[in-house]
Amino acid sequence: MKIHDIPGFPNPLRVRIVLAEKGLFDKVEFVKVDLPAAEHKRPAFLAINPTGTVPVLELDDGTYISESTAITEYLDNLDGHPTLTGTTPLEKATIHMMQKRAESELIDAIGIYFHYATAGLGEGLLPYKSPEWEGRQRWGQMHREKAEAGMRYFNEVLKTQPYVAGENFSMADTTVIGGLLFASYAQIPVPESLTALVAWKARVDGRESVRVASAG
Repeated sequence: MKIHDIPGFPNPLRVRIVLAEKGLFDKVEFVKVDLPAAEHKRPAFLAINPTGTVPVLELDDGTYISESTAITEYLDNLDGHPTLTGTTPLEKATIHMMQKRAESELIDAIGIYFHYATAGLGEGLLPYKSPEWEGRQRWGQMHREKAEAGMRYFNEVLKTQPYVAGENFSMADTTVIGGLLFASYAQIPVPESLTALVAWKARVDGRESVRVASAG
């Protein structure tokens, strides 16, 4: 298998954590995609993922799977013993619910702020992410506020349970981790007053899979 991504970026981090959790990190080949140079928007990459996003999982038979959630589902169920996406109907539903909230209220909101209200990844991506239209800055700022509200929401969640979707580390946690990484890039601090979220991050940062994924 191959993973087309770039190390140190939010969504690639999510899948790299999954690979480490499942003991697959050393069993895949990583193919670096130069995001600042807009390589993911060029025809060669769009041929494997028309949405022009990373990561992309390439299977040995030539099948391509994109979207972090879909890749996680595949990898987690590959051995028949899912640990990150749930085993019972209730676990699966809860994890997917919290996963979706982590995307919409945190990582995606930060992405819109980063690409529309800041310089983003630089000039190479301006034609794709930051068109010069009136209200662009306000649009971005609105999503920063949404992300900050998302942090407050997850802080409340983590006051009552150890992980984002309940008692166990799951796909939803990987997305919040990616979101907070993105927040640091976008210079959106996690307020110290969000003590449950801060404590969760410190605990999860010490997890072996997160250390491996972050270093890789």
